[in-house]
Amino acid sequence: MRLCSIASGSSGNCIYVGDDHTHLLVDTGISKKRIEAGLHHLGVKGDEVDGILITHEHIDHIQGLGVFSRKFGVPIYATAGTVAGICACNSIGKMPEGLLNVVETDSDFCLGEINVHPFAISHDAKEPCGYRMEKGEAKVAVATDLGFYDEYIVDNLQGLDALLIEANHDVKMLELGPYPYPLKRRVMGEKGHLSNESSGRLLSSILNDKMKGILLGHLSKENNYEELAYETVKLEITMGESGYRGEDLPLMVARRDTVSEIITV
Repeated sequence: MRLCSIASGSSGNCIYVGDDHTHLLVDTGISKKRIEAGLHHLGVKGDEVDGILITHEHIDHIQGLGVFSRKFGVPIYATAGTVAGICACNSIGKMPEGLLNVVETDSDFCLGEINVHPFAISHDAKEPCGYRMEKGEAKVAVATDLGFYDEYIVDNLQGLDALLIEANHDVKMLELGPYPYPLKRRVMGEKGHLSNESSGRLLSSILNDKMKGILLGHLSKENNYEELAYETVKLEITMGESGYRGEDLPLMVARRDTVSEIITV
């Protein structure tokens, strides 16, 4: 399998997961043109995409969903709450019958040769989830927009070969930044986003010797920057009790406007 970020950040998110026969997108929060350009970089055409997995209905995760899925007839998979949120979003437009498919957290389903496991996350959306995807022994996951993590999240992220995980903000930058106080509370709350420090601590709980790539994603444009997220997460891992050192890990930052390195597992 391959994992690649086409775009990741507070302004738009779109992640590719696939193999030679099955091509999936996790979220389509950028324009159809940018999605197609990212897929072209991967040698995949829009009409070859087998499914779109939506984590939740916020616009930075569904902006291009209507146009892309209608043009290529790509089925969409999301929880019931997220489907309701998509249908309530006027900018998405009317979706043809049969494209929207409801999935349940903790209930696996297959798309082509890839087994998909949705798991619940804490965020201020109707019914958000992350996704773990497996083919044979290969396992990858996408986990962003996490207000907090607990043992359930840790269990769902065990044994991975590759992961895109949220490192949204630096706490001090957020506290001192321009956001109004209610928004600061929302971002730092249990239905908000993971800080760099929390991301590093979560990673320390799930690291294993077969990890081939870790992408730090969904960085805030206003309250974070790449070098800070990278160095903070590395330091948290090194200072933790996992036994791993941050500098020894295949750690990268997923950018908002650039296709990431392709992680092959």
